[in-house]
Amino acid sequence: MSTDTSDERVAQEAPWLDSEERAAWMTLMAMVMTLPTAIEAQLKRDSGINFFEYSILSSLSRPQEHAVQMSNLAHMSGGSLSRLSHAVSRLEKQGYVRRRTNEAGEGRCIEAVLTPEGYAALVAAAPGHVREARRLVFDNLTPAQVRQLQRIAHEITAVAAPATSRHIDSEIEAADRAEQGRPIPGC
Repeated sequence: MSTDTSDERVAQEAPWLDSEERAAWMTLMAMVMTLPTAIEAQLKRDSGINFFEYSILSSLSRPQEHAVQMSNLAHMSGGSLSRLSHAVSRLEKQGYVRRRTNEAGEGRCIEAVLTPEGYAALVAAAPGHVREARRLVFDNLTPAQVRQLQRIAHEITAVAAPATSRHIDSEIEAADRAEQGRPIPGC
């Protein structure tokens, strides 16, 4: 008869990480916790907006009409509808975004619309943001490592949040088609 308790049995059956996996996991968690803080600090210091607000403005800048349905915008900017609603309210107070009801298509929906002032704020914030992204990430990697980073991040996101992964894939394709030699302010 085994003397293992239920907790001990579960602990023994867990697929524990080996030392290489554990080191990768710990390093990944350190990056996930520190990179957003560094990006956020630069944006707040230089532009007075946080990273989530920047992501909203960036997402709104991509479509030709600068309008996105709120539920889609939540996916694009990586937040819940509640968080998005609060952020859009802050951006409305600054004159960067407005909401409108769109009754075209299958039903009524609320869209966020980037204003000319919001676009100007994004264009002003983008160079500092891109410099910080380069300093923190891309200046430290070879082109091969950048490609690996993209593939690894894609694979992890596809498992953790499949809908977000599909949406990002669509956004990347749309940005590549729209770019045609011009930098996109949000990136």
